[in-house]
Amino acid sequence: MARPRARHAWWRDTRWQGIALQALALVAIAAVGLWLAHNAIGALSRRHVASGFAFLGHTAGFGISQVLIPYTEESSYGQAMWVGLVNTLVVSAVSIVLSTLIGFVVGIGRLSGNWLVAKLCTVYVETLRNIPLLLQVVFWYFGVLQTLPGPRDSLALGSWIVLNNRGVYVPEVIFAPGSWLVVLALAVGLAVFFALYGWAQRLQRKTGRRPTIWWAAPLLVIGLPALALFVERVPFALSWPQLAGFSYEGGLQINSELAGLTIALSIYTAAYIAEIVRAGLVSVARGQREAAEALGLRRGLALRLVLIPQAMRVIIPPLASEYLSLTKNSSLAIAIGYPDLVAVFAGTVLNQTGQAIEILSLTMAIYLALSLVTSALMNLYNRAHALEGLG
Repeated sequence: MARPRARHAWWRDTRWQGIALQALALVAIAAVGLWLAHNAIGALSRRHVASGFAFLGHTAGFGISQVLIPYTEESSYGQAMWVGLVNTLVVSAVSIVLSTLIGFVVGIGRLSGNWLVAKLCTVYVETLRNIPLLLQVVFWYFGVLQTLPGPRDSLALGSWIVLNNRGVYVPEVIFAPGSWLVVLALAVGLAVFFALYGWAQRLQRKTGRRPTIWWAAPLLVIGLPALALFVERVPFALSWPQLAGFSYEGGLQINSELAGLTIALSIYTAAYIAEIVRAGLVSVARGQREAAEALGLRRGLALRLVLIPQAMRVIIPPLASEYLSLTKNSSLAIAIGYPDLVAVFAGTVLNQTGQAIEILSLTMAIYLALSLVTSALMNLYNRAHALEGLG
């Protein structure tokens, strides 16, 4: 006969004890948060400092040296915040692209059979990743770009690029009415080509036979936009930089601050990406390289078709961390006066309004959102890549 199961009081149940402890922890955290908020509100009230986000609609009254969206001194503090955010996004996006390209080249170079190339890449990595980023930003801006000659003695690379202590000038494309059709044709051509390429990849994995699609790239990516250009009678023009008085006019000017920050961020982050790429390539089994050589693939083809696709599963997670670090490191722009989000919003706007809690909270929330979006995109790419490998 089975003995009746002993029944304990509910407060002796470990499951209920765990729930109770978690509830107490939440209550303690909420109490600390309320106490901090109460103290902050009291301190602001005693100093007669306004709170809330109404200041975002007030007139800013100051100019910004580089604006990529409409902004004047009569614009609001909220618009100034958007200008700083766009500048941060621009320098981060350009630096991510450049650092990835340099990092892959240097990482592959470190495994080169050429002694000189391998040693030069090693020196690059060991030198640049051991020098503080702030020093590199200051060096490129004050030590290199600011020592260039003035506009009248500019360094010209042909008629395309002009360098002086005010920045870099390159030709600018002027969009005329009807240019949207050419851009749309290019977008459609690229979308159809990548869809066709994906279909060819899937068909090859299923049947082992790869359809011939070499004709698609020139027809869709070049032919379709060319047809739109012919229909709209070339709705574009080039604006060339030309010396006018004491400065250059026309063309696209890249300020010295933007150029210096981009160079420093790119080459510094590239040193870390190079090590990530090297570690990813080393992680691929030696048999894969030997199999590629047995098939008669040259080194470049073996890297592109066999080694790098397998190494990407190891490369992508730490690569995402480097992208996040680069975006956060862009806040060092304040050292050379580049008007990024921190310099404009958490600098000038904070000094004028004195609303530190609201401004710093918004700034931190924006950086957190940028990091989460970057992580989500890299995770999506990583998941898609992993599924391809399993298929």
